[in-house]
Amino acid sequence: METFNEIITGNKPVLVDFYATWCGPCKAMSPIIDEVGKEMQGEARVIKIDVDKNQSVADRYQVQAVPTFVIFKNGRIVWRNAGAVDKASLLRQIKISLG
Repeated sequence: METFNEIITGNKPVLVDFYATWCGPCKAMSPIIDEVGKEMQGEARVIKIDVDKNQSVADRYQVQAVPTFVIFKNGRIVWRNAGAVDKASLLRQIKISLG
């Protein structure tokens, strides 16, 4: 099984959804994140990180609100947003990071 660090250091962009099971906006974003993952399959990866189960990762990236979305490429943060985001904006940011 790949580690978080192995996933984010690849040359494909990785959209990380930092969420919590008790978070209403996170639940609302879940189907959108799933759609983005399907649409970007092969070009980018989309993963979800439960901040309550992965506190050390959330702390390392200073996630203080959920949902927080971060796009990594080659291990570096190329985009970050706290709060809900529309599908078009997520797709646009991933495509920009494909660059």
